Amino acid sequence: MTLLKDFPTDARAALAWTWADYEPHFTALHEHDLSASTLTDWLAAWDRLQRLLHEVRERLYVATTLNTADEAAEQAFGNFYENIFPHAQTADQKLKEILIQSGLQPPGYEIQMRNLRAEAALFRPENVPLLADEKKLENEYDKIIGAMTAHWDGQEVPLPRLLPALEEQDRDRRELAWRTYVNRYLQDEAAIKDLWTRFMDLRARIAANAGLPSFREYRWQQMLRLDYTPADCKRFHAAIEQVVVPAAAARREKRRQQLGLDTLRPWDTEVDPAGQPPLRPYASADELNAKAAAIFHKVDPELGAQYDRMRRENLLDLESRAGKAPGGYCTDFPLSGLPFIFMNAVGQHDDLQTLLHEAGHAFHAFAVYQLPYYPQTQIGMEIAEVASMSMELLAAPYLGEFYNEAEAARARIQHLEGNLMFWPYMAVVDAFQHWIYENPQHGRDPEKCDAAWSELWDRFMPGIDFTGLEKEKNARWLRQLHIHQVPFYYVDYGLAQLGAVQVWANARQDQPAATRQYRQALALGATRTLPDLYAAAGVKLAFDAETLGRATDLMMTTIEQLEAAAG
Repeated sequence: MTLLKDFPTDARAALAWTWADYEPHFTALHEHDLSASTLTDWLAAWDRLQRLLHEVRERLYVATTLNTADEAAEQAFGNFYENIFPHAQTADQKLKEILIQSGLQPPGYEIQMRNLRAEAALFRPENVPLLADEKKLENEYDKIIGAMTAHWDGQEVPLPRLLPALEEQDRDRRELAWRTYVNRYLQDEAAIKDLWTRFMDLRARIAANAGLPSFREYRWQQMLRLDYTPADCKRFHAAIEQVVVPAAAARREKRRQQLGLDTLRPWDTEVDPAGQPPLRPYASADELNAKAAAIFHKVDPELGAQYDRMRRENLLDLESRAGKAPGGYCTDFPLSGLPFIFMNAVGQHDDLQTLLHEAGHAFHAFAVYQLPYYPQTQIGMEIAEVASMSMELLAAPYLGEFYNEAEAARARIQHLEGNLMFWPYMAVVDAFQHWIYENPQHGRDPEKCDAAWSELWDRFMPGIDFTGLEKEKNARWLRQLHIHQVPFYYVDYGLAQLGAVQVWANARQDQPAATRQYRQALALGATRTLPDLYAAAGVKLAFDAETLGRATDLMMTTIEQLEAAAG
C-alpha cells in the first residue's frame, strides 16, 4: 500500500478525477521493481487501483441509468470513457505485461495468470478507443429505450407499466397492452436498426484489429470463455430442441385448452389459465424489501444480514419511474466492498423473482470481497448466474412471506414454467448471435436479421400464433438488450439455469448442505476453472440432453404437484 501516495479510501472522492489524477499511481507501479520480495505489496497496490477504477466507472454508470435524462451524469460517464478509460486500459495492460514477463506465479493466482495471458494476446492499442466507442453506443441504446413511454389508462407511463395488464383476465385489454408495448418499440425501429449497423461495423473493426476472423472469436476470448466452445453452445441448442421444446409446447397446449382458445396468441402467455387474478405480491417497494429480507433470513441468516445492510445503506433502487433505464442489474462497488441492485418494479410477481435473482448476484459479490486480489473477484458470467438463479429456487419454499399457500403454489408454478420456457427462448437469442457473427455481412443487415430471428423463433418456440403479427415477431430482437449491449451474454443464463436446477435438486434432499455448498462455491470467486466451480456447488457444467432431461423432468413433475396445491 505504500506504493500509492494520497490514495482515496472512498471512490466517491474520485468521481471527478481526470487522467492526471490516476496517472501517477500507474506510473509508480510501472516503475517499481517487481520481484518475489516485492510481489505482495505490488499486487496489493494494483488491487486498490483496479478497485477504484471499477467503482468510479460503475458509480458513473449507475447515475446514467437512474435518470437517462440527466445530462450531467451522461457527460461524466462519457468523459470517463473518452478521457480516462483508454489511458487506464493501456496503463493496466502494461502492468499485466510486467507481471507476465516477471515469470512470477502468485499463490492462488493460477487462473488469473491464465486469463492475463489470454487478455495480453487479445490486446491491441488501436482497439482501446473503439471499445470506448462501443460503450457510447450501448449508452445510446439505453437512451432510446429509456425514453419510451406510452399512453395507458389516461396517462403517459414508462413502458414497463403496461406489463401487469398482460396478466389480466380481460383478453381485449391484454391484446391492447401487448400491441401498445410492441408498437412503441416499432416507432423507434429505424433508430435501433441504424444503431445496430453501427454496432456491427465497429465490432468488425475491433475483431479485425485483433487479427481474428470474426467478432465471435474476439468476444469469446474477451469474455475469457476458456472452458467451453461455440460448438458446445450449439450442442446445448440441440439438447434444448430435443428435450425442452416438446415439454414447453405441451405446457402451451395445456394453457390453450384451459383458456378455451382456438389458438394461443402472444398476449395469452402470461395470464393465469385457471382464471385467477394476477399475483400482486406487494403494494410498495418498502413492503417488497421487508418481506424479501425475511425470505433471505430463512434461506441463510448470513445472507439475510447482508441484505439488511444493503437496505440500511441505500444500495437498492427498485421501483420503475419515468426516465429510468430499462431492465434490472446488480453491480458492485469493490473499493467499498458493496453491491448495488437496480430494477424496475411495477407490482408483479416477476419483480419479486427479479429481486431474488439480483440478490443472488449481491451475495456473490459479498462473498468474493473476502479474496485478496481484484482479479480473483472477476467471476465469469456462467457461475455468476448460478448464484442468482439458484437463489430464486432456494427462496421458493418461503414465498409464504408474500402469499397464502395456494398463491405460493401458483407463484412457484409460474416461476418453474417460466424457467422451462426460457431455455428455448435462450436458444433463439444465442443461436441468433452465432448466426450474426458467422455471417457478418448478413448480420449487419437488419432486414436479414429479422428473417433469421423469425426462422429460429419458429424452430424453438412453437405453439404461439403470430398470424398477422409477423412484423412484430420478426422485430422482437430489437428489444433484447443483450444482443445489442452485451453480445453472447445469454447462453450463460441457460447454462446457469441448468446448474441452478441441480442445486435445487440437491436442496430438496438436504437444504442446509446444498446451501452450504452453494456459498462455498461463491466464495471461490474466479480462483478455479468453470467446471471446478460448478463441482464445488455440487453440480455439473453440462450441455447434454441427458442432464437437461433430468432437470426438465424434475421441473415438470414439480409443476404437476404444485397444480394440485394451487387448486
